[in-house]
Amino acid sequence: MPTVFGDIQSGNCYKIALLFSNLDLAHDWQEVLVTKGETRTAEFMAMNPAAQIPVVRLDDGTVLTQSNAILHHFARGTALAPQQPLSSTRVLEWQFFEQYSHEPTIAVRRFIQKFLSMPADRLEQYESLEQRGYAALQVMEQHLSHSPYLVGDDYSIADISLYAYTHVADEGGFDLARFTGIRQWLARVECQRGYVSITDYS
Repeated sequence: MPTVFGDIQSGNCYKIALLFSNLDLAHDWQEVLVTKGETRTAEFMAMNPAAQIPVVRLDDGTVLTQSNAILHHFARGTALAPQQPLSSTRVLEWQFFEQYSHEPTIAVRRFIQKFLSMPADRLEQYESLEQRGYAALQVMEQHLSHSPYLVGDDYSIADISLYAYTHVADEGGFDLARFTGIRQWLARVECQRGYVSITDYS
């Protein structure tokens, strides 16, 4: 049974919780809080010198890091990881987009607002990320206005990757009211078998 080290309120960690719930995969969850410096302990950094969560440790001691790579590891061979080469590539496209354009804006603003309570020395950064965050959401909106999921007609780990921070974007000051395609997509994700919310996970 894999052990997950992470903070469920982190979107990157929540991705793993949602995937495991979708797949009904038994696991142990060990809470590790960045805000308390727990990723900087010698014990944790022995697993991941980058001091980042999530980390997954397999029964044989193998350690996996990076949320989207972990999704691929556990989704391989399931319906959540498309086998057709082009569809598989599309999943990767969206996951690179998530880590390069989406997470660095939407997740960072959420962290500043929700977890740091808007300290004065981060306000300039917070404001500077608004335009780029909305630009990332608009890319998603344009695609989801004519596609039920990010990769064609089927729910996949691409959706899990982007859902994690998009559905809590309001906690970073983003208003999703005008993004009809995104809001309808969020509702479809929440109807998936084994769905668990970021607040109800235990």
